[in-house]
Amino acid sequence: MAHHSPVDDDRAWLRVVFAVPLGLLTVVAAYFCWTAWTIRPSGTWDDDAYAGIVLSCVLAVGAAGAAVVLWAVPSVRRVVRWWWTGPALVAGVAAGVRWAVGG
Repeated sequence: MAHHSPVDDDRAWLRVVFAVPLGLLTVVAAYFCWTAWTIRPSGTWDDDAYAGIVLSCVLAVGAAGAAVVLWAVPSVRRVVRWWWTGPALVAGVAAGVRWAVGG
């Protein structure tokens, strides 16, 4: 007969609780990364498109950074594996590259 520790049961629930904000931050980072890469300025004069690219990049990098900061909290790190931050980091890096290369 297997004995389940109450701590193990709590960790399963904590993993779900912490996965929700990490997942939402990852979705936000991915969305703004996608918008940053899909906005196409009409010409060199299209300042609004360039501003939209920069704003999307800032929001994507910010959401990815928030996901990493959330994961870095010791209580979260104990129950959520490091690879949960991977997709958010990829979106943040891709947005940073887009920001660096400009429009």
